Amino acid sequence: MVEVGRKAPQFTLEDQSGERVSLESLQGQKVVLYFYPKDNTPGCTKQACGFRDQQQEFASANTVILGISPDDAVAHQKFVAKFDLPFQLLIDADHVVCEAYGVWKEKNMYGRKYMGVERSTFIIDEEGVLRHEVRKVKVDGHVRAMLAEVQA
Repeated sequence: MVEVGRKAPQFTLEDQSGERVSLESLQGQKVVLYFYPKDNTPGCTKQACGFRDQQQEFASANTVILGISPDDAVAHQKFVAKFDLPFQLLIDADHVVCEAYGVWKEKNMYGRKYMGVERSTFIIDEEGVLRHEVRKVKVDGHVRAMLAEVQA
């Protein structure tokens, strides 16, 4: 399980364009790593568009934004194109990274239990150390709170 103050779990995943992205390659920059359940759903769209709208402010704070979900490259490509998202969406189809960060959880909707992503965000510093985490993210106000964290 991940723990604030310790090294963040390393990973390498493909993005929507097939480019391999590793956490290690981002050393020297802060990383906002946000896990979300599904492309093109209301909460996930609102969250992604919030990060899109504040992307310049994050960049000014030497921070890269990465979204991760189990969706495939085609779903990610459509999501990026539809909402003009300026950051990479990573594919975690096997839930390996979701499990490493403890966000692959049993969920319950209308009495039906299933496994899925618990909306969560992690801020990783320039040395790869986890500095902040938010689980069970409520979308309203979340992006501004994460921006304040990286600017602190």
